[in-house]
Amino acid sequence: MKFKHTFHVFVDNFSVTYKHLLYRLVILLIAAGLYAAVLHPLIDKITGSAQWQSLIEGVKSFLKNLVQGHPTELGQATEQIKESFTALLTYISHNAGKVVWSIVGVIAVHLVEKFFSGLGNYAMAAVINDKMALRAQSPYLLTLIKNLKEACLYNLIYAPLSILYDFICYSCLGLLFFKAMSFLYFPFQIFLFVTLVVVAISFKMVFTTDWLPALIRGKKGQKKSFLYTFDRRRKNTFNVLSNFVVIILIIFAVNVGAVVFTFGAAALITVPSSYAILVCFEFVNYYDREELKYFIDKNTIIKPEKERTPTREEFFKGE
Repeated sequence: MKFKHTFHVFVDNFSVTYKHLLYRLVILLIAAGLYAAVLHPLIDKITGSAQWQSLIEGVKSFLKNLVQGHPTELGQATEQIKESFTALLTYISHNAGKVVWSIVGVIAVHLVEKFFSGLGNYAMAAVINDKMALRAQSPYLLTLIKNLKEACLYNLIYAPLSILYDFICYSCLGLLFFKAMSFLYFPFQIFLFVTLVVVAISFKMVFTTDWLPALIRGKKGQKKSFLYTFDRRRKNTFNVLSNFVVIILIIFAVNVGAVVFTFGAAALITVPSSYAILVCFEFVNYYDREELKYFIDKNTIIKPEKERTPTREEFFKGE
């Protein structure tokens, strides 16, 4: 039922997808400019080197001989490419300082991008919660401004933890499958890698799924919400994990299909929709477990089997 209710809530809140898309496009454009500024000196130095020019000439020669049907010349072009590539790697290693600073700059920009994207996710979550709880049509931008302090505090904690988790998981999986298990058939390596990436993302979602709902709907505050989301007692963790695995697999399939079959055009809708449906599931899961009533559309209210009477504190808070 959670999956069904999630889909209904997502459809009911679909309009927020367009607002979130616009916000993320602005963030993406700014981040792209910052990435370009950080990487341009290094790229300009590499592409201006003799080793790079030799590599490009080798590639051009290989393609020219391949098209013109000169197989005897292909071996010479291939050898030039190998030598030029090795020389280029040596040249890059001699400029290790600039490479390191470029990597640090990229990580810093990515952290800032993740932080500001997270502000948009927080605003979207608050808009969805308002509609689920009260049928309120909260403006996206005003909601973002109103919750800016809480959103900033949340993302100052969440963004670094998320990036660290992703880096550790993907690095370990990459080394495991493409280095330690390089003897496996390559398509099978890809299959196992993608499968474990889905599991890794699902585990992250499980242990952070209650964070936003506890903060926005539960009004528990930053510290209590943080502790609450990692406390998995009586939260039916396996059921939540299985739901996240299914949702993430669907998201992967839809986004890959959007890129392949529409040359990326549909991804403008599917990518922000992916964030929205994950947020919808988080709130549906929270509302169901906490036995709270919520709207899945303007005519349907989901009620728990036993309605919980709010405490005196919750009543005066308006929860």
